[in-house]
Amino acid sequence: MRRIVREQGLSLAFLALFLAALAGQAVAGWNDFNNLETWHATMAGETPEPLSFGSYITSSSFAQAVTENWQSEYLQFTLFILLTVWLIQKGSPESKQPGEEGGESDEQQLVGRYAKPRSPKWAKAGGWRLWVYGNSLVIVMATIWIWSWFAQSVTGWSEYNADRLEHEQGSLSWIVYIGSADFWETTLQNWQSEFLAVGSMAVLAIYLRQRGSPESKPVGSPHDTTAATG
Repeated sequence: MRRIVREQGLSLAFLALFLAALAGQAVAGWNDFNNLETWHATMAGETPEPLSFGSYITSSSFAQAVTENWQSEYLQFTLFILLTVWLIQKGSPESKQPGEEGGESDEQQLVGRYAKPRSPKWAKAGGWRLWVYGNSLVIVMATIWIWSWFAQSVTGWSEYNADRLEHEQGSLSWIVYIGSADFWETTLQNWQSEFLAVGSMAVLAIYLRQRGSPESKPVGSPHDTTAATG
């Protein structure tokens, strides 16, 4: 067990942080939702009926709050993985060396006849299997992004229509909703923050250091050293 914790420490730490943050979001969102509903009921002269915690975490309100952040995170990583194949940032440890743009040769990627004995099975294959495995990270990341973005649109649509009905307005179709300002304002406020964060990391890592981190160059590396690890 100690060996597993040591060797898988990074993923376990982030899993624990994720679950703690998700639980905290659920509790805070539940209280905020009930406070808002209580206020609405009081203003309307009605008796408040608080929503149970179980009902809240299965509601469209909670699902939208979760998925709208997931989709932007996975979009960030999908684009970062793809763009760093073809684009460089001189001096950044997040970039390949200038002149190394592109998908690289089979020899560099250790595929086909250049595969090692312990290489994954599909790295030794050819045709579609090699193509799928060679692009599997982006495929999975993009699939999760598309799924979570669709989930955000459906839950947001449900929440938006519930609010419209509460104000005695007609409901909108899903197609109309995903073209609405409400959907795109929610979507783009997440996208812009993710793009800024990734761009900042790529540029700041040229000049700033974090000793011992693989995301940083060695402390003494010149600023123009590209793709160096600590």
